[in-house]
Amino acid sequence: MIEPPATTSGQGTAQRVSSALGRRSNWEQLAKFCVVGASGYVVNLAVFSTLVKAAGVHYILAALVAFCVAVTNNFLWNRHWTFKATDGHMGFQAARFFAVSVMALGLNLIVLELLVSFAGLEKIPSQAIAILAATPLNFVGNKLWSFGDPPAPHAASRHAA
Repeated sequence: MIEPPATTSGQGTAQRVSSALGRRSNWEQLAKFCVVGASGYVVNLAVFSTLVKAAGVHYILAALVAFCVAVTNNFLWNRHWTFKATDGHMGFQAARFFAVSVMALGLNLIVLELLVSFAGLEKIPSQAIAILAATPLNFVGNKLWSFGDPPAPHAASRHAA
């Protein structure tokens, strides 16, 4: 028997989340995303540390530069390895990946500033924590939007009717 569609958006969302959590492929992608993220994490912290310690750059500017270097690394690895999304247009994927990454960066910078200015933590450990705090937003946004499957052409015509 076919189940009727959920009547509330909350039920539909819960069903989609439950279904997504049950798929092995999603967990494999998450693991790959974390490996890529770990490489980006190392790149980010290496660039950040070098700029702050060796070059005396302000920690916010250093975080922005480190982000630019790490986001390039992460886009290439995620496109080719994590999501295997090489059929899509690279420019559109890059723009979406960058948009999601900028949102994650915004969260990163807020957490970084709170940890350094208000909690009094050291800058480098604060940046490490801030990167981790932004990771869930980054994964979901990139999986669903940057590298997600484009809607089927006939799906739009069904909804228009």
